Amino acid sequence: MEWKKFLVELQEKDVIVYNAINSFKLKKKDENIVVITYPSESAKVEFDKVRSDFFNHFMHKVNHFNISVEFSVDVTMKKEIITKRKIFDKFAEINPLLKDLDDLFKLDFS
Repeated sequence: MEWKKFLVELQEKDVIVYNAINSFKLKKKDENIVVITYPSESAKVEFDKVRSDFFNHFMHKVNHFNISVEFSVDVTMKKEIITKRKIFDKFAEINPLLKDLDDLFKLDFS
């Protein structure tokens, strides 16, 4: 719950960092260990900017100051922006005639 509250506050303060870290997953592994799963190294760099703010608040909230953090990369969490061009290219892989039509008619997917 504290992570979700932190994200809501962060969205108002710094949208760029929020967009980078909103897909992070926090999971309690042990009494003293929190595992943070993140999609990419660049997102982790953004998290490092606000890490101390979150954990200082969190440790005071739960009154537990011996919490350690483990990081885990999960590339499947990465969000891909799908454009009309990417959709067309996937269909063109399935049906090569679409690629010929694109070459012939110079289709614009912007």
